[in-house]
Amino acid sequence: MALLPRWAATDEVAPPRPFHDRFEAGRVLASRLLPYADRSDAIVLGLPRGGVAVAYEVALALHLPLDVFIVRKLGVPGQEELAMGAIASGGVRVLNQAVIRALGLSQGEINEVIRREEQELQRREEQFRGDRPPLDLKGKTVILVDDGLATGATMWAAITAVRQQQPAKIVMAVPVADPSGCESFRQIADDVFCAITAEPLHAVGLWYQDFPQMTDEEVRDLLARFGQTSPSPSGGHQDTSPSSTGGGQGGGV
Repeated sequence: MALLPRWAATDEVAPPRPFHDRFEAGRVLASRLLPYADRSDAIVLGLPRGGVAVAYEVALALHLPLDVFIVRKLGVPGQEELAMGAIASGGVRVLNQAVIRALGLSQGEINEVIRREEQELQRREEQFRGDRPPLDLKGKTVILVDDGLATGATMWAAITAVRQQQPAKIVMAVPVADPSGCESFRQIADDVFCAITAEPLHAVGLWYQDFPQMTDEEVRDLLARFGQTSPSPSGGHQDTSPSSTGGGQGGGV
């Protein structure tokens, strides 16, 4: 019988589904990020699609601006779930040369995957942002959020791309990751938050009770909903969480 996942650095068996959905995961993650609340120089960026639902709750709780940052995994031909790298907004490419060499992939095969994913990246930019310009990240504290770390390739590409825009600080934040994966991001991020570190991780979706695939429409709805939030008497935002208003569930990468 397969062993149940355990909390990192303990012998305690982890609950099989610690998060109900991405919105709850976002609220848990936000509680770890309170030092960044109400800062005029901080911005939350969600990685579509699933990371946007988590980032929505983080930005709402911390009273910070929210936007998307588009990243696409480069899947190995015929084994698309295996990442050989990723691309991100701004023309950034991150390639895993060890995977490429091990599988003997040709430059033509790599270029074809990059071409296809660049088209999808551009489509998502138009879908999620339209004519709205991206937020200015220069000199800002950027909190990059996803719904979990599997290979980490997309988050790595996102941090690399954001770094080119000269932010003051990059914070990597996810609800769940394996310990070594979480720790590895300290090489390139200025601060790292993983609400849960677990091994074996197996798959990000195993840590959620409800983990459906998000649609483009749901991402657009969350961004529009966030844009309609208004200051509350306490100086924050009103609670317009989809969990509390009956909005749709998210979906993931």
